[in-house]
Amino acid sequence: MIKTLLLTPFQKFVKTESLAGMLLFGATIIALIWANSSYGEYYQNLWQYEIGISFQNFELRKPLILWINDGLMAIFFFLIGLELKRELLIGEINTAKKAVFPFIAALGGVLVPIGLYLFLNQNPETTKGWGVPMATDIAFALAILSTLGKRIPLSLKIFLTAFAIIDDIAAVLVIAVFYSLTINWIFILYGAILIAFLALLYYKKRYSFTIGIILAIVIWFLFLKSGIHPTIAGVLLAFTIPIKRRTNIKLFSTNLSNISNKIVNVSDDSEKHLLTKKEMKCIDNLDDLIFEVRSPLQHLEHRLHGIIAYFILPVFAFANAGVVISLNYDFNFSLMTNIAISLLVGKFLGVALFSYLGIKFKITELPRGVNFKQILGIAAIAGVGFTMSIFMANLAFDGNLISINSVKVGVIIGSLISGIIGYFILRVTSKMPKEGKN
Repeated sequence: MIKTLLLTPFQKFVKTESLAGMLLFGATIIALIWANSSYGEYYQNLWQYEIGISFQNFELRKPLILWINDGLMAIFFFLIGLELKRELLIGEINTAKKAVFPFIAALGGVLVPIGLYLFLNQNPETTKGWGVPMATDIAFALAILSTLGKRIPLSLKIFLTAFAIIDDIAAVLVIAVFYSLTINWIFILYGAILIAFLALLYYKKRYSFTIGIILAIVIWFLFLKSGIHPTIAGVLLAFTIPIKRRTNIKLFSTNLSNISNKIVNVSDDSEKHLLTKKEMKCIDNLDDLIFEVRSPLQHLEHRLHGIIAYFILPVFAFANAGVVISLNYDFNFSLMTNIAISLLVGKFLGVALFSYLGIKFKITELPRGVNFKQILGIAAIAGVGFTMSIFMANLAFDGNLISINSVKVGVIIGSLISGIIGYFILRVTSKMPKEGKN
């Protein structure tokens, strides 16, 4: 019973991410169909439509595509930051023993694709695309695993999630260090001061969502103007969010019983009536009590998962995946091929080889209930790099539509083939559990 209760949050996470992957796939297909239809011009014009605010000497206007990539994706990176903090403190990579196997796998999954891309690339102008094949799309990856049902042990899903999160850490560092523009250190300093103030406020006083959201907007704007991509602000802000609850759970239970008894005592027996002042006061006390016991980080993570999985990521895919695929289009076929190969071959070799070496030299061991053939399937699925790959392509080739579109097609091809190969490897190597066994 205890084991089931502990795993339930992760199982909910897997379910959410799996559905997100399916929505991503659907949004991608719709975008490709629209962009290549007779109405394709409307698709392209939609994302270039400028919106924003302006008053007196201040103006902030950007094309819709940039509001999505710089704005909505900052929320996505905020969630990544929350997940990273939770995993580092209480999750699947909070100890060296837990982290070593997914860390080794992620290390191979980052270094080998980058090395393979640089080896294949012969054009100095496209060298900056080296970061594109380094990250695995966790939503798509878990969606593929979900189609295999009970064949896939939970420990394998946890392994995939853990190394994909470590992938994300590497991707965030790469974006911050290598894919930022000329940096305005004054704006960075102002942003850092506000982040430090927010962290101190949460630590010394108490968590406030209202103050947090106001300062988050200001910090996002400062990072936007600083030259460092504003999504990095999302990650840094996430690390200011407290994870610990503020009251003892036994004390919470006692106070909850007291408030519940008060509500019963002050309420009448009618089913439909307006709340009395005493009832409203009891309910307000209940809200305050729940606020004190609830982990701000876990609460935000829970709330944001649905918004990001079912809205932000599909919108991102819909806005970015609509590439015009035509023989008449001036694609960079070399770049396209290099990206596809780096995802397909580089990710597979990196994750599989480093995992094997880790086991061979007894640095780590396989998760319980998992065989190495299944690790090969996960290594193949690791080549599904859709969301982060496209995001990094926009940063690497900012304004170069030929290169960006070439990378997008390469990402789609490499991810599609990787997903199919990984699916069949896992289907062949994983058996359905016998009835009565979990």
